[in-house]
Amino acid sequence: MNITFHGAARGVTGAQHLLEVNGVRILLDCGLHQGKRQESFERNRTLPYDPRQVDFLVLSHAHIDHSGNIPSLVKNGFTGDILCTFATRDLCAMMLRDSAHIQEADIEYVNKKRLRRGETALEPIYTTQDALDALRFFLAIGYERPYRITPDISLTFYDAGHILGSAITALDITENGSTRRLVYSGDLGRPDRPILRDPTYLEGADIVLVESTYGTRRHESTADAENELEQVITRAFQRGGKVIVPAFAVGRTQELVYCIHRLKIRHDLPSGLPVFVDSPLAIDATSVFRLHPECYDDEIGTFLLDTGDPFGFDELTYTRSVEASKALNFLREPAVIISAAGMCEAGRIQHHLKNNIEDPRNTVLIVGWQSPDTLGRRIVERQPVVKIFGEEYRLNASVEVINGFSAHADRLELLGWLGAMQPRPQTTFVVHGEEPVALAFGGTLLQEGWPSVHVPKLHEAFAV
Repeated sequence: MNITFHGAARGVTGAQHLLEVNGVRILLDCGLHQGKRQESFERNRTLPYDPRQVDFLVLSHAHIDHSGNIPSLVKNGFTGDILCTFATRDLCAMMLRDSAHIQEADIEYVNKKRLRRGETALEPIYTTQDALDALRFFLAIGYERPYRITPDISLTFYDAGHILGSAITALDITENGSTRRLVYSGDLGRPDRPILRDPTYLEGADIVLVESTYGTRRHESTADAENELEQVITRAFQRGGKVIVPAFAVGRTQELVYCIHRLKIRHDLPSGLPVFVDSPLAIDATSVFRLHPECYDDEIGTFLLDTGDPFGFDELTYTRSVEASKALNFLREPAVIISAAGMCEAGRIQHHLKNNIEDPRNTVLIVGWQSPDTLGRRIVERQPVVKIFGEEYRLNASVEVINGFSAHADRLELLGWLGAMQPRPQTTFVVHGEEPVALAFGGTLLQEGWPSVHVPKLHEAFAV
């Protein structure tokens, strides 16, 4: 068995891990790399393997850094099954089309400049039609329903508790007369989070690929995060300002809405404060959330019975049209505006930042991990001047960061999930973490006596 790490190796985006066993090639995730734009464009349009030689794609969840390059895979010759959960398939139906629209819009903007300089026009990484073509290859499987990929390879998904439909992948592989279990965590969620069930603890594995996004950090509790959110919104309201929240359309937006709903019910937020979700993708994703109660935990099930729609309340407005989004620019009273994208690299959030970031009454609230070289990271670093749409803006607004809303397991939660595996896996690969964090987390495992721990470099291959 050979594994080659073509993405999210000493980095946190573009997950792609290629498994070769018994003459079969299985790709674990096919995400877009996000970071410096020119580097990302080149990496994303040039796949480091022949898609025609890949037999199956096993998809852990719908986030674009794990699913976003699937249209390129299909465009370049992949014809196998894309295996995922039902909710992941439904989310990808929206998210891949949205990603394609962003690719097309970005390349149109770049080509205007190139043509003015007399340079040849570039093609987008993929188009909306490519995204639609890719959806034909999806095959959905329920949690804990073993599915035989080949006579000697069985796939089982377990709930990862990260976003709706997210899955831990377990592959039971018979090779040379013996069977071993390979487990890929995907992005691992956290216990005791609202909306979704806790991540599944597996009793054993021989080979593990584990994420390490927060492998050196501790998160605050859900209650602490909720209290911080209340305080941030109240302070901005008292200044007469707005709270601008860049949030991933899938997962983070729904959790924030549910949290604000609970604060409203308890009268912990100012009366009459309007809340806007300004993201067509988030609106569509919320509709998918409503379709998949099989992913809910008991808390939200009780909320549905006792209170009603967790994703809707009187002072909440979902804005889909461009006109409604632009109208928010003329809003003068305090408000909360939640908009995509979560790292501020595309979408309507850039317009809201442009129009609000220089007003010291306002607050930019960061509630998710920000990749290096993104606008979101520059805001977290509180750089005095940031560029939006190529123009410079002074960062006069207050910047607040709440890590308690993270959908990724922290250091202790990762160690707890791994510790449930007894005996310990023979081989562990630490992926999906910035290089210092991944190396530190790998070092922690070695110190605690794990037998064989590797932190692979990009494109590094291992025989196991």
